[in-house]
Amino acid sequence: MSALLDRLPPRMRAAIEWLRVPSRRPVRLVAGGLLCMGGFLFFLPVLGLWMLPLGLLLLSEDVPLLRRFMDRILIHIARKHPDWLEPKDEK
Repeated sequence: MSALLDRLPPRMRAAIEWLRVPSRRPVRLVAGGLLCMGGFLFFLPVLGLWMLPLGLLLLSEDVPLLRRFMDRILIHIARKHPDWLEPKDEK
């Protein structure tokens, strides 16, 4: 997960790190649920399919079944596409 956070812009990284604090579980569950619902409404402007994986990642912090599923996906990505998880070059 930290490899993915390294690729995010600084403001988004700060927001995700704020959400990952254990005491913010209710906020994380609501945000993850809203992002997933927004992902299913991808045909509307502004909302998009990009919201679904982000919502699943947030929910996977608290839902063990999703955590195992997301861990498997991240391991697969790390094996097949290691360059995807490398930090971006800051310019």
